[in-house]
Amino acid sequence: MTAPAPIDSLPTVILKPREADRIVAGHPWIYAGAIMHVTQGVTDGDLVQVKDHRKHWLGIGLYNAKSKITVRVITHEHTTVDQAFFEARIKAALEVRRRHLPGATSFRMVNAEGDFLSGLIVDKYDDVLVLQTSALGMDLRKQTIVAALKNLVSPRTIVERNEMASRKFEGLSDANGILEGTLDGPVSVNLNGLKFETDLRAGHKTGLYLDQQANYQRTAELIALTPGATVLDCFSFLGGFALHAARAGAKQVVGLDQSADAVAAATRNATANGLAAQCTFENANVFDWLKSQTTVGPHEKLIPKFDAIILDPPSFTRNRASVPDALRGYKEIHLRALKLLKPGGLLATFCCSHHVDSATFQDVVLSAAFDTRRILRRVATFSQSPDHPYIPSIPETEYLKGFAFEVVR
Repeated sequence: MTAPAPIDSLPTVILKPREADRIVAGHPWIYAGAIMHVTQGVTDGDLVQVKDHRKHWLGIGLYNAKSKITVRVITHEHTTVDQAFFEARIKAALEVRRRHLPGATSFRMVNAEGDFLSGLIVDKYDDVLVLQTSALGMDLRKQTIVAALKNLVSPRTIVERNEMASRKFEGLSDANGILEGTLDGPVSVNLNGLKFETDLRAGHKTGLYLDQQANYQRTAELIALTPGATVLDCFSFLGGFALHAARAGAKQVVGLDQSADAVAAATRNATANGLAAQCTFENANVFDWLKSQTTVGPHEKLIPKFDAIILDPPSFTRNRASVPDALRGYKEIHLRALKLLKPGGLLATFCCSHHVDSATFQDVVLSAAFDTRRILRRVATFSQSPDHPYIPSIPETEYLKGFAFEVVR
């Protein structure tokens, strides 16, 4: 590792008039169109100092002309960006988790923009860390970041999971492997006192949906209000909602997922937690399954069979252009689910697309309720767990939203 350059010697990015306010408010992204000029030659991945058009200091950022985000501001202080900087920033992030998720041993330790480290994600699974660097500047400082993590939490293993599509826009190739320590096979991860077998090297995302950790527990508490409930968990993945519901007293839980590997892992997780008698997982396309269960003949009547249904689909949209199609998809699964819910039943539903806001998502649910002639009572509002911090001045940090509704009639 080379010694960081003195701050005053860093290349300077000068912003155009009226482009500084968003940065002062805390948003870290600077696009090429916001830049007036750069004072000297700069190499992609280098640190730069950022100033407004009057040469007033704004901060230090990571530069990459190949990226849509030309500069990612990582500090507004005159400070050296070295191992001590990363240790201090990650320590502050850890303190947020310990304050808002006391007792949790698995959580997102660093959430990129939400912790003012744009392009860096670190997930903690008990004593194993999973690292993702989606920005060139962070990727080039990976060795320094690993050293900082080792000093802070002494992990058994640090795994690199860098297969995100966003890396291609930064000029980065995929990378997957062990950065520190060893890892032999899946690990057993504790969430809210339940054990989940997780493949941290090949599983979806970095292993688990840590952003739902608090929502697993809250949804289970609502299901517990109906002793002996029958529950349908759509898009069940490793059984997060299903196992929490079963532990809360549900008599029968059916989990659906189109991944055979996820279904097999969820089944093993149910057994490991002593919940196999209550849980059944099926390999199925959720849309097709719901359609088959709600299709009746001309003289048949559909009898609702579930006391609670959980809808936690993957994002249906990655950009604004596909939002109309996504909304049609969301409405379709809600139409089908509402037909299968008993009067008084619970619908817990989630949307993880940043491009669909809470009001729009609720409107889709209410539109489906109108079409099925159901009246809903909202009993809970969900967001991402506190280890995925939401910074209002950075709207992109809010993506997961959800609601729990009771069917009034």
